[in-house]
Amino acid sequence: MLELSTESWMAILFFITLCIWCITTFLFGRISVKHIQSEMAKEGIAPPVWDKGIGTIIVTYSLIMVFPKLNPKIIDFEAVRRHTRKKDKKLASLYVASSAIIFIIGVTIYYSYISDS
Repeated sequence: MLELSTESWMAILFFITLCIWCITTFLFGRISVKHIQSEMAKEGIAPPVWDKGIGTIIVTYSLIMVFPKLNPKIIDFEAVRRHTRKKDKKLASLYVASSAIIFIIGVTIYYSYISDS
């Protein structure tokens, strides 16, 4: 029987978490961000000038939805909150949680296995 080492388990866990993070990023961007930006466009609010294709608006919108006391000055956070639906908040929570988990696993792998070499 094949027994897996701790390094193999960490690699498998990282890969699974990476797949989940990719799926949540795609879904949040396609469902929530598109909805919010189209609703804001109906009000005449243009998307931020600084976000032209690199996707940082996904992180900003998700943090606004997950942390209600966060009030960034770089976007119209009131409009984002006004157009946020329940499923947007759920997707944002999944996105932020998967991002945090993948970061923690990545740092753990780095300091446990890679930094020793």
